[in-house]
Amino acid sequence: MTRGLRQRLTERGNVSVLVLAGVGLAVVLCLEIARVGGAAGLAARADTAADAAALAGADALALGRTSAEARASARAAAGDNGARLESCTCRGGDAEVVVVLGRAHARARAVVDAGGVSRVLPRDP
Repeated sequence: MTRGLRQRLTERGNVSVLVLAGVGLAVVLCLEIARVGGAAGLAARADTAADAAALAGADALALGRTSAEARASARAAAGDNGARLESCTCRGGDAEVVVVLGRAHARARAVVDAGGVSRVLPRDP
């Protein structure tokens, strides 16, 4: 055998190993991107549930219901959005809630203004 032919025969399959490693790396990266995207989606759903719960609590207060009834309304709104109400402070025209959805936690605060309209206050950065 000639030296060139022998060298080609011993190096056969090296490209296959590199391609397999590249495909494996691509699969791992895709799985991590999907995981991060899922976490962001879960956080957004938790924010929505917190907003709904805070508005429900503030609406109950605006209608003259007690703090206990406002908490029950907030709990129901959180449950309707698939979340669990962790805490709720309802007094005066102000409802502040914390909800849990899976591993995501979200906080929202809603107030009743002078016209009797409930609105969610912007979140602090």
